[in-house]
Amino acid sequence: MELLGAESKSEGRAYLEPIPPRTAVRDQIVRKLAITSKANNVPATMRILSEYVGASHFLLARYDLIQDQGLDFIVASNWPFDLVRRLGAELTRGYAKSTELEKCLSMLTPQFALLPEEATTPQEISRQYCSLTFCAGRTRFSLMLLFLEGIILSQERLREVGLMAAYSLSFGAGTGAKIERDFELTERELECLFWIAEGKTSDEIAMILGISRNTINNYITSVMRKTATKTRSEAIAYAVRNNLV
Repeated sequence: MELLGAESKSEGRAYLEPIPPRTAVRDQIVRKLAITSKANNVPATMRILSEYVGASHFLLARYDLIQDQGLDFIVASNWPFDLVRRLGAELTRGYAKSTELEKCLSMLTPQFALLPEEATTPQEISRQYCSLTFCAGRTRFSLMLLFLEGIILSQERLREVGLMAAYSLSFGAGTGAKIERDFELTERELECLFWIAEGKTSDEIAMILGISRNTINNYITSVMRKTATKTRSEAIAYAVRNNLV
């Protein structure tokens, strides 16, 4: 058991109050997360994780929706709205510029960045934020955390938060919408997606599947529309990120 540094008095004698060891605290957090996750209460889940790591604000984003219009990719947040709107544009641009290798290497690794200079932060909140990227099922998320100025962060605890966030969202509604999006792709569309990922042309896919080249192009166009991608390369990258091929 760890001991508190402050003294308490009982019957005129001073003693050090024991506090639960870290493993006990973590187990308690996991039990709380199990309750909020089964209730599909994502904001409550994020608040528990924020408190565990000492963060003052949380923002949870879904990267499969980041190319959509507006802020639909924001799942839950208690950041000031103006700050969310300002950061949203930065996230969209940054994610579009990242390579697939960079996206994979960032998984469960705390990343630190500064908010845009013109962004207004709450009083006493640091302009530096931490982001944790993780997967829940086929969906890739990023949890962005704000902290008070001067707080000392634990890299180990930050990684634990990423793991616990993935655990929590795998039970809740956070991945439900993504699963529905996957099922929007028909069997033929998934077949075409697989073959273009293998480097096949429309003519080659038409020969493999025994249908016309125009029909293949229509399937591929439908895939790009549903996945919000503009080129075949983007569609392939989307398929790889979301385990569709």
